[in-house]
Amino acid sequence: MAPSRAADMIVEIAPAKINLALHVRARRADGYHEIETLFAFLRDGDVVTLVEAERDSFAMTGPFASALTGEGGNLVLSARDAFAGAFGPLPPLAITLDKRLPVASGIGGGSADAAATLRALARLRGVDWKELADIALALGSDVPACLFGEASRGGGRGERLEPVAGLTDMPVLLVNPGVGVSTAKVFAGWDRIDRGPLEESGPLTAARHGRNDLEPPALAIAPVIAEVVDLLRAQPGVTLARMSGSGATCFALFADRSDAAAARRAISTARPDWWCLESILA
Repeated sequence: MAPSRAADMIVEIAPAKINLALHVRARRADGYHEIETLFAFLRDGDVVTLVEAERDSFAMTGPFASALTGEGGNLVLSARDAFAGAFGPLPPLAITLDKRLPVASGIGGGSADAAATLRALARLRGVDWKELADIALALGSDVPACLFGEASRGGGRGERLEPVAGLTDMPVLLVNPGVGVSTAKVFAGWDRIDRGPLEESGPLTAARHGRNDLEPPALAIAPVIAEVVDLLRAQPGVTLARMSGSGATCFALFADRSDAAAARRAISTARPDWWCLESILA
């Protein structure tokens, strides 16, 4: 996730996030949910670029830019404004979001974009981005995890992070059936039954023995998710397949890159209308 800088342009990758397991433990008095999760991040994702300019501007490019057109506020701009509120006025900036990840898809797209913007602004102002966790949390529950961008156990709303080892360089395939799912509606559909914590074991073992408690309410909204998970689980070489976050994107982990590539080809051939991304865990 190392950022790059050419002349006065700052470029930050906003890696896709997946939840290898997601246990919802309780609904809190503040309206949020107490969760236990295992975050992992890919090497690929959206891209945020900023450069000093004569006036502020914000542009979106990429295959999923149109899905955000007309939405009004964007977490990239919210992150810019929150950073300026904490560290003082910024120079006029031309910011571009290259939207490569599906929208409302359970892989942290908006949260990752906000986190990448915070890291880029920290570089611009010479601030240690690791000190921005409070600003990140104010922007969204997943933004702190996306800010740090490393495999972690997450507790609380997802902001209490404990880094874990052993999940890097693992081939992964993401598949989205072209359906957007509202996170709020999926959480609202959770049955409020606490089915227990994540195992206190190695992260991959804990993930395999874990679950995603948001899958049943997501399936009620988008039944096609079950088809995606079943198709992923049927691919040779899969070590774990599950829905990520609140859906509708699902993932499969593989031990071998050739198996991941073969799975991508097979699924793209069988369902050419579905979005696929073959990558590696960072």
